[in-house]
Formats: sequence, C-alpha cells, structure tokens
Amino acid sequence: MKYRCPDAAINALSQHLNTVNVLESFDLNQNSFGKVLGESIIADRDSPAADMSAMDGYAINQSDIQTESPIPISGESKAGNSPPSLRKGSAVRIFTGAIVPPQANLVIKREDTEETDSAIRIKGEVASYPIGSNIRFAGENAIKGAVVLKKGELITGANAATIANFGYRTVRTNKRLRIAILTTGDEVGPFDQREPKPWQIRNSNLNSLSVLLNAFPWIEIAKEMHCVDRPEAISEAMNESLQTADALIMTGGVSMGDYDYVPERIKAMGANVIFHGLPIRPGKPILGAASETGELILGLPGNPVSALVGCHRIGIPLLKYMAGFSRWEQKPPAAFLAETDEKTLSMYWYRLVTESIDGIIQLCPTKGSGDLVSLGQSSGFIEIPPDQSAAGARTYYKWC
Repeated sequence: MKYRCPDAAINALSQHLNTVNVLESFDLNQNSFGKVLGESIIADRDSPAADMSAMDGYAINQSDIQTESPIPISGESKAGNSPPSLRKGSAVRIFTGAIVPPQANLVIKREDTEETDSAIRIKGEVASYPIGSNIRFAGENAIKGAVVLKKGELITGANAATIANFGYRTVRTNKRLRIAILTTGDEVGPFDQREPKPWQIRNSNLNSLSVLLNAFPWIEIAKEMHCVDRPEAISEAMNESLQTADALIMTGGVSMGDYDYVPERIKAMGANVIFHGLPIRPGKPILGAASETGELILGLPGNPVSALVGCHRIGIPLLKYMAGFSRWEQKPPAAFLAETDEKTLSMYWYRLVTESIDGIIQLCPTKGSGDLVSLGQSSGFIEIPPDQSAAGARTYYKWC
C-alpha cells in the first residue's frame, strides 16, 4: 500500500507491533528517571489534604471583618501543626501552608494589616475580601481516588514529585525496550587502526544511531552488528538480532540495486512489510515491517543523513509506541527560518537546519544525504510538506 504521508505509514505499522508488557519495580529515587510508568498513579488522599493558607496573614471569618477597631489575635497556625480554634470576633495568625481553622473562611494578607503582638487593624484602603480569599481548598488539585498520572507517562523530575506526594516509594515501570542495530555493506567497516581505502567507508551509521537511541533511558541497545552484502549473512544477522531484541534498526541495502538484499530477506523470514518507500527526502527507500511475533524491523537507507533522519522521524515514534507511551506520536514545535528560499519538492522534504545560541533557525548548506559535515553541524531538521517552500511555520525536529 502506498502512503501519502509519513504519519499514515507510522500509524499503519504501529497496529502490527507488540508493546512491552513486562513490569519492573524501582525505588522512586533510584533508576526510575526516564522510565515509562507501567501503572497509573492514584491519589491516596485529597490534595491538599485540608484547607491551607496560600500566604502569610490572618485567618478570619468574613462576618468578623471590620476596619473601625482592632481585631484581637486568638492563636497561631503554623505549617506542620494542627490548627487552633478561631474564637468569634478574632483572627488567627497563619503562615503559608498552614491549615486554616474550620471556623475561618478567608485569609487576609499580612501586608493589608497593621500589626501588634495581640491585635491587627485592617487597613482602610483595602478592598473587601470575598469568602475563600487566599485559601487552597482541600481536594482542589485532586480528590482521593483520582488518577493523577496515567500509565504510559515518562517519569521526570516534575512528576516524580507527584508520585512521591501520593505515597509511592516504589513505582512499577515498563521494562526497557531492547533495540538491535544492524548495518550492512561491503564498503563499510570500523577501520580504527588504519586509514580506509578510497572505496571504503567508516561505519558512522552505527555510531550515530547508537548515540541517538542511547539518549533515551527507556531504550536498551541489546546488540550492535555489521554484515556484508550477502543474502545468507543478512538473514543470519537479522535472526540473531531478533533473538534478543524487541526492534531491529537496519541501514543499507533497502533500495532497488543489484546488491540490495534486505527487502527480500525480510520477506523470506515471514515478516509483514507495511511500507517500502515513502514520499520523503532524504530516505525515500525506507522500509517498515513487523515480524511474525510483532517485533519492529525498520530498514533505513545507508546514506548517513537518510539513516539518522529516518530513524528520528519514523523510528522513534514507533519505538515509543512499543515502549508503552500513552502519547507516542511526535508533536514537535514549529519554527520560523530567519532566511529561506523558494525551492520545493513534490514530497515531504527534510532539510537540515542550524540553531544559533539566541534561537535563530537557518537552513544548513549541504551537498546531499551523504554530507556528514553538514549533518554534524546541524541542530536538527524541518519538515516541509509537498509543493511548499521552507517559508512560514515548519515542524522542527531537534537532534536528541
């Protein structure tokens, strides 16, 4: 089936993939950052647990407010203590986070009063205080039993505070998604100890994809391999990779050349090829498939820009789906270029950009999908729809 846009292809392939359903328990403060919640977080009590003061001041009943004469202070409410009773006609000195006495229905800000040790006088120019002023009411954030974080959320420093607030010392998370990276090509090798011949290429794809994917704590690189352009070698490497991985990311051998064996080898292993070729540049020959048991097989072109852009734009949302994210579709922000041109393509065009320290986005000069220099100098890429120029708001995918 031909897909007219990348998102349609991603959604179609996701329907054939497994999601991680193995749960692990972690201490909230140890190794839980960046994991995916495997359970919803439920409020074990109201939040706040009682009516609390939003600032320093004086708790009082509205019926006792007067400006003609002093109002006696009958007690003090501090954070971490039960509140005193409020006597009729008096006020209670109160501090931020302290519980409001049940007889009070508002808090007067301290700066709106003239204070002595035993009484306050409300300033005459102060506007009237409605009931509920400066009070954070019990349950206004969440009531007991409410879902405060849904299963499938990424654990961050921000929501770790939420988790801890509702009594979770340990948290159940999805097991990390295991990824295998397989590069192909007779011309590709490590060549660490010597300079490659002109017809040889260092394996930059293995390094770029490994660094990209290792940036996500919910991913584990289970295997990294390279194989030559031989049908049997490719099949053996794919089968070996999928024995220990939930997803296989491949580069090279997916086009229509005489030595591009990857598509036929994927079909020979019984995988369901959902798309082979998308209306995108770079990366048009990209292949997306699901194994018979629901693992992802993503075949990326061998050119380094095509491989990295394809993995970022097509691969990462599919991996997030498999990892159990509740919101796995990519929704990056829009960006406006400082300068642009009128070039267009009849397909989705991913153009490398640079971002200055003050946030100015510019097109990155490039010689094509094999230009590793421009790739290394870029901060990401923008997505331009078919038959449109780069002008206007464009989706901006920043490198991780």
